[in-house]
Amino acid sequence: MSEHTRKTRQGSVISNGMDKSVVILVERKVRHKLYGKYIRKRRKYMAHDASNSCNIGDTVLIEECRPLSKNKRWRVLSILERAV
Repeated sequence: MSEHTRKTRQGSVISNGMDKSVVILVERKVRHKLYGKYIRKRRKYMAHDASNSCNIGDTVLIEECRPLSKNKRWRVLSILERAV
């Protein structure tokens, strides 16, 4: 049986007003099929921050997990860079 690897995303914290929850904005660049121009695609994820250590502007790594609430399906793995 193969080991299941969980999806990870890197993004920045845009909201931390909740208790043990943060909103992460993940931005990726996708190449247009016909014109070849790169388009910015953005997606917001709600993630579980058990220690309440994330601040707005921090760059974090999040990992997919079981549903923790109505909207939370991701967990903060680590803070890669602190906001200045």
